[in-house]
Amino acid sequence: QVQLVESGGGLVQAGGSLRLSCAASGGTLSSYLLGWFRQAPGKERDFVAAIVWYGDNTYYADSVKGRFAISRDNAKNTVYLQMNSLKPEDTGVYYCAIARSSVIHTIQDRYDFWGQGTQVTVSS
Repeated sequence: QVQLVESGGGLVQAGGSLRLSCAASGGTLSSYLLGWFRQAPGKERDFVAAIVWYGDNTYYADSVKGRFAISRDNAKNTVYLQMNSLKPEDTGVYYCAIARSSVIHTIQDRYDFWGQGTQVTVSS
């Protein structure tokens, strides 16, 4: 059973930056897909970014392209989300997730394991 623990959330002013981390344990992550999703208050959980465990394939939601960057450290079993030029509309609970897939997916139902989430609040 894979377990995921997010960290790095917090309160930041618009235009600022945060880096989220997601540490994975309890399983072999080869051939897996790692993703970040977020859920704003009163809204559904939306896809943010994804990266394959081995290789360079990444994918971003249009709303974060050019501002966010997903990366991973295979040795540490950790995936990161660097968030720059933050906007108030980026506010929400950010979740990392893992899918048993080497193909990029943006639909949350394709993901098998989820973290507990970390709050990101961007003030205007």
